Amino acid sequence: MTISETLTQQYSTAAPSTANTPVKATSLTSDFDSFIKMLTAQAKYQDPMDPIDSTEFASQLAQFSMVEQQVKTNEMLAALYGLTGTSNMASLASWVGMEARANTPMYFSGDPIEISSTPYLLADEVFLVVSDENGTEIQRKQIAVSDETVSWLGLSDSGNLIEHGIYNFTIESFKNDALVLAEPAEVYGQIIEAQTLDGEVILVMQGGQSILASSVTALRSVP
Repeated sequence: MTISETLTQQYSTAAPSTANTPVKATSLTSDFDSFIKMLTAQAKYQDPMDPIDSTEFASQLAQFSMVEQQVKTNEMLAALYGLTGTSNMASLASWVGMEARANTPMYFSGDPIEISSTPYLLADEVFLVVSDENGTEIQRKQIAVSDETVSWLGLSDSGNLIEHGIYNFTIESFKNDALVLAEPAEVYGQIIEAQTLDGEVILVMQGGQSILASSVTALRSVP
């Protein structure tokens, strides 16, 4: 295999994807150094009676230049990704301590939980359905046919405080006694930490549950 063929093969297999992840140029840089040694050795030990064809040598140099440029590009992309990640984290730092609204289970600590109600507006009756982590329904409370925010106090039907823990909230809409819409409710919860994982920004909520920052539909200061 000629140096040109080797360069083409190494280049096609070593160039990493840069769509979603930071570029790692270590492997490509190592190959780049190998290409230099191979090209130098070919020129140094060529047969004087059968020297390297000038056209092929020029092609090899062109391939050499391509790999060199790819190494530089990868290094620049890696640096740019690092700067972007730092910028995102810096902006997300201001989210910590705020309340985010998202479609997620929420931890009940004894304080009321604010729930965004999105019923079928032509419904006859609308219920807020509360279930525990295992999906067992623990409370069904009728609410207004309105998109106003609902405050769940965490009180049982007998007026006792419900046990602290993570709960799921669903809005069920009925018309003529038939269920026409059942959707998980968006709830407000306080953000205590922001993280990055595999290119995604993760928000850790009070109570320990995690949500994607992209799932947040509203932010507000803690009342």
